[in-house]
Amino acid sequence: MPTDILAAAAPRRRSLHDELVDGIRDLILEGHFRPGDKIPERVLCLHFGVSRTPLREALKALAAEGLVQLIPNRGAIVAKITEKEIEELFPILGALEALAGELVCERLQEPDFRRLRTLHERLLDHFRHGEESAYRRLNREFHEALFDIAGNAALSELYQQLLGRIHLVRFLIDKRETNWQKAVDDHERIMEALEARSGRRLAEILKAHITDTAAELSRQSLDRSSQPRDAGAARL
Repeated sequence: MPTDILAAAAPRRRSLHDELVDGIRDLILEGHFRPGDKIPERVLCLHFGVSRTPLREALKALAAEGLVQLIPNRGAIVAKITEKEIEELFPILGALEALAGELVCERLQEPDFRRLRTLHERLLDHFRHGEESAYRRLNREFHEALFDIAGNAALSELYQQLLGRIHLVRFLIDKRETNWQKAVDDHERIMEALEARSGRRLAEILKAHITDTAAELSRQSLDRSSQPRDAGAARL
């Protein structure tokens, strides 16, 4: 067999650039850095064992995704999201999740349901123990699993394009006991709809969940804006 064919058939190794982009993205989405935080380049260089040149190239890629903002002479910060972006992105995300829910119920097999059930039970365990970071990470995995099971590559690609920006919003919402409990209750209803293979019901729950999240964000933003400036900023 010609060597060029062997080279073409060989699995591609992930580049350092891709590993850095994925690694920094995960740190942001898992809440290690919050919107508005300055990204500590020196710390990340030590963490990943790289020089500043590849790190900054990775930050440029994340800036193109909208996760990072590059500020001249100041470095990079985790991007903030505006009210206008919230108004524009949440309805789109709700529509994508609703469509994914319908497709999931058409395709759902018992192994898929068991996979989602396991993720759901782990979510509940993190909630009971107040493990917010682990809960957020697993919640992201659960929703990505729905899109995976839906089996529509174009839909998944659109979802991934919005995912980073949407997850930045989740870190702006204080995890008060009441709204965290409501999120868990929504997950219980999601599992009930999945078990019944009710695509229409699941679509309604997923869309309402996104709408409620946007409403809670707006309410908390109003609460914070009405506070005196020195009364304590929101946790970002």
